[in-house]
Amino acid sequence: PDAPHVVRFRNPDDGAVVFEDLVRGTMRFDNRELDDLIIRRSDGSPTYNLTVVVDDHDMGITHVIRGDDHINNTPRQINLLQALGWEPPVYAHVPMILGDDGARLSKRHGAVSVLQYREDGFLPEALLNYLVRLGWSHGDQELFSIDEMVQLFDIREVNRAPSSFNTEKLLWINQQYLKSADPAHVARLLSPHLGRLDIDPAEGPDPVAVVEAQRERARTLVELAEISDFYWRDPEDYDPKAAKKAFRGEAAAALRAVSERLRALDDWQREALHGAIAATVEALGVGFGKVGMPLRLAITGGKPAPDLDQTMELVGREASLRRIERAIAFIESQTAAGEASA
Repeated sequence: PDAPHVVRFRNPDDGAVVFEDLVRGTMRFDNRELDDLIIRRSDGSPTYNLTVVVDDHDMGITHVIRGDDHINNTPRQINLLQALGWEPPVYAHVPMILGDDGARLSKRHGAVSVLQYREDGFLPEALLNYLVRLGWSHGDQELFSIDEMVQLFDIREVNRAPSSFNTEKLLWINQQYLKSADPAHVARLLSPHLGRLDIDPAEGPDPVAVVEAQRERARTLVELAEISDFYWRDPEDYDPKAAKKAFRGEAAAALRAVSERLRALDDWQREALHGAIAATVEALGVGFGKVGMPLRLAITGGKPAPDLDQTMELVGREASLRRIERAIAFIESQTAAGEASA
């Protein structure tokens, strides 16, 4: 009797376990098909099926919502509950989520942790919206506020068939939330992602204004941070393709001319900046691109951005003028290097 041994639960020999599943409807399991499961291992530790039954009871759990891969555990747990004199909770077994290849979602399909999706720059509301739509729909509506989800969602309407996780659809939904959410809310969520780029959003332009300027151009907070770093720090280099196209010919002269007009401004606001750029274009007698392209590259390094006047207003006078001078020096050094090698 003192030898290590397991303890089994003696399952009823006849009858059936019948319960109403909120997703799958009436479920019936013949007791003769259920084994006498182990509830205590030989080392004295309790097994999962006993532990979860006791835990749910002690915590007052009324509804157990879990993946349908657990459905075979349910009749065993119900028998345990009844043997202990406890009322079974309501069960809902939702279908599994599959990857694009039809296999059960796993790490090889990418992120599978909610925390990882936060790290990857997804808004909580967007992820919740996407998950709600997996296996459930409300007409053709794609986007739901949290209040709408609470009001409209009914777990009884969830499909029994498994759903495939589509990352591109999640990215699209996240982008819609980025575009429409309160910019102050987005700015708060953006802050830690800027921090990972060694940027302190408090030292520079208003992050809310940056969000309003840039959010149409990103699908995640990570992308938003990466394309917006130039608002807080000078570009370390220039996009090679853009530089090849914009930093040639009379680009240095155009930047020098626009720099002179910008330095003379008393007001570093969008209207004044637009006027100075337009006046430079007119004075040089060239198309806007001859001035606008090298100026944009000097300010942003080649990152996507809104209109030049809006961008430069946010970047600020000192940083903008410094970047223009740096770009002039870069163009002249490249020109000199080309002439020397010719």
